[in-house]
Amino acid sequence: MAHIDNMLIIIGYTGFALFLYIIIAFVVGTVKKNNGIMDIFYGPAYIVVGGMSLLMSMLLNGSISYRQIVILTLIIIWAVRLASYLYVRNQGKPEDYRYQALRKRWKTNIPLKSFLKIYLFQGILIFLISIPVWFVNISYNPPITSPFDINSITMWLGTIFWVIGFLFETIGDFSLYAFKKNPENKGKIMDKSVWRYTQHPNYFGETLMWWSIFIIALAVPFGFITFIGPAYLTFQIIKVSGVVLLNKRFRGNDEYADFKKRTSSFIPWFPKKLE
Repeated sequence: MAHIDNMLIIIGYTGFALFLYIIIAFVVGTVKKNNGIMDIFYGPAYIVVGGMSLLMSMLLNGSISYRQIVILTLIIIWAVRLASYLYVRNQGKPEDYRYQALRKRWKTNIPLKSFLKIYLFQGILIFLISIPVWFVNISYNPPITSPFDINSITMWLGTIFWVIGFLFETIGDFSLYAFKKNPENKGKIMDKSVWRYTQHPNYFGETLMWWSIFIIALAVPFGFITFIGPAYLTFQIIKVSGVVLLNKRFRGNDEYADFKKRTSSFIPWFPKKLE
């Protein structure tokens, strides 16, 4: 019973810390009249989840494992990189068109609706997606007894896949940023670098990193249930937000249509030769 109590305490404190963080993001976004601020706050929110759940685990259980350290380190690297990139990309620009469209649609009670439908909603999703992170911190972490036991294999395999995903997302983001900064490329479609092998290298990298965290989490008891996090993220990116919205945005663009015909839709592969 004591162990279950500790688990609930860790989850409670982690959820509360994330809630306070979301309120801070909301205040900043409201003051700046720019709900796109949440995009920048998004990545570091996972640091809040991972950091608080690990801190509470250490205080209550009195120990820390290599697995917990590795996961939090990977989360910090990803979150800092993403937040920095979005901050630089959005610097000096108006509120993203998606959030502007929401303001126009809501018309009244915009702060309240913004808090509930943008900030709080994303906070809930962040807690859901990060299940592999906090689940490892509330669970018993089996020790690594040799380089070839299952606990070691899942950690190294997950880390290797995570690095691949991180490279795809990072190279994809910065190559696209450089492409758009060149005035000669205005109106053109990016199909160089990693964009040659997948239409969405940044989204592919994002999902691969979270599936990699899931692989690492497999070593803890019942770790398999944490597939919920990356599975939901993958569904959200492919079927609801990222891929779908981008395809709608370029609908009717002949160059983009050709790009889609020759380039793998999601998982990287060599481009097709069009006749």
